[in-house]
Amino acid sequence: MFATDKIGFHLLHTLFQTSLKFENIHRYDEWFATSILVDNGRVDGVTAIDIRSGELVSFLAKAVVIATGGCGRIYQFTTNGWIKTGDGMALAYRAGVPLKDMEMVQYHPTLLPNTGILITEAARGEGGHLLNKDGERFLKRYVPNKMELGPRDILSRAEMTEIKEGRGLEGPYGSYVNLDLTHLGEETIEAKLPFVKELAERYLGIDPVHEMIPVRPGQHYMMGGVHTDMHGYTGLPGLYAAGEMACVSMNGANRLGSNSLTECLVFGAEAGIGAAQYATKQGPPSFGNPVQGLAVEEEKRIYDRVLKHEKGEKISTIRTEMQKAMEDHVGIYRDENRLREACRLIGDLKQRMKNATVEDKDRVYNTDLVSALELDFMLDVAET
Repeated sequence: MFATDKIGFHLLHTLFQTSLKFENIHRYDEWFATSILVDNGRVDGVTAIDIRSGELVSFLAKAVVIATGGCGRIYQFTTNGWIKTGDGMALAYRAGVPLKDMEMVQYHPTLLPNTGILITEAARGEGGHLLNKDGERFLKRYVPNKMELGPRDILSRAEMTEIKEGRGLEGPYGSYVNLDLTHLGEETIEAKLPFVKELAERYLGIDPVHEMIPVRPGQHYMMGGVHTDMHGYTGLPGLYAAGEMACVSMNGANRLGSNSLTECLVFGAEAGIGAAQYATKQGPPSFGNPVQGLAVEEEKRIYDRVLKHEKGEKISTIRTEMQKAMEDHVGIYRDENRLREACRLIGDLKQRMKNATVEDKDRVYNTDLVSALELDFMLDVAET
């Protein structure tokens, strides 16, 4: 399928619409998973909150597949959506499954400085140029044989070097370099990069046919995640994982463009097949002790400790400090001292999180409670 620079958009819509054709696929919209139920060394299901009613429900299952995406929201500046809070990684981690290669964080070189919205690689593939404040194609100093078609990690480091050495530009949303498409002409931009044009016009008020687009690097993708084998198996009987939250180790330290889609298709299918084969060999799970006890304890944790806690710090304060710590110390450039400081800061924030308060005490559609649970997951992931 080809749809200029909107392929991902159309893939998502097609996949969702196709899923609606199958009566045996049941969606639970506006639900939030809080824990994996593990009994006698195997998975027996999950607990989840129905956000609309606030009720905590246990879903018993012979096998569970986690496909919750990455954890980009632990960073201050990211291409990731608001729901990319590392929930699946933390759920598996708390169930005893290891996370690996968590230091392998990919930065993308072309994000809009004011929103973190990604400007596709296609803009450079069609001939776009990256320029510093002097109008220089500075990549000739870093990757002369590839220039704008160089790897994402090299381009991101090059941009940050230009900015740190005073050759970047300054704007209301911080430092940046320019992405120049003006030499491509209106016909090429309209035909091959219509979404880039739409984003620039809508979020910056810039027409890339006539003006350069300010861009900067930002967190984009996690190569690390929940350890799995080639079949999505995590090592915990009954638990499988796929997608960005899983680590099959196929991406190494720097994923190539579009390999995330291939990974989802190949290893998503493997995880589904593996989970189905495992489930057919298991007897039905029983909601008795200790599974029932685990669910009761989870309910107490959420409603008696998280929701009812009074006179503590705001969730937003802790989240902002976590994101700043990750951006400052676990970004494109790292060293031992910065990483040690990040560990100290995240450790302190985890302690402060125990006394954080959820301002909305109602159970019905309590997005403040969901934010608190997400932040608790994010801190676990950030620490790794």
